[in-house]
Amino acid sequence: MYGIVNKAIEDLVITNFGEEKWDAIKERSGVDIDFFISSEPYDDDVTFKLAIAVSEEMNMSLSDVLIAFGEWWVIKTTTEKYPGLMNSGGDNLRDFLVNLPNFHNRVMLIYPKLTPPEFKVSDVTEHGLNLHYFSKRQGLQEFVRGLLQGLGKMFNSPVSLELIQSRDEGSTHEIFKINW
Repeated sequence: MYGIVNKAIEDLVITNFGEEKWDAIKERSGVDIDFFISSEPYDDDVTFKLAIAVSEEMNMSLSDVLIAFGEWWVIKTTTEKYPGLMNSGGDNLRDFLVNLPNFHNRVMLIYPKLTPPEFKVSDVTEHGLNLHYFSKRQGLQEFVRGLLQGLGKMFNSPVSLELIQSRDEGSTHEIFKINW
């Protein structure tokens, strides 16, 4: 993952809990990197070590950490650093989600070494859809849940989410049923 991801985890912790807590998390994680360069790729293991250390240090489940980080990623990181990119996705939650399959094509112009997930939509209605999430990375469906909740907040459109298919249960990908 790119350094911007790890930097966003750092920003989330420092903003909400302070620099000392971030130092404790870094020490617990065993990640010996002084600062993250947003445009540089890092091994996925770095990001997972940080997330696990946040979970342990904050006495939170890893699922809750990933959800909180997903929301932060949308509400703070992408909307502040890439407002044009976020605005290009659509004027409302429905349009943004319908356009999501093409979103990472634009992101790859900024981060060419990105290994992005793939999204597909199905069963689109006026107030809901099914979002299919495909990724080479395991264990990030709760991060995606947080992203979707963050998008709901960004568009001032409360969402209800149900994971109706998961790789944890033998499927090839996750499917989220989303209603707003």
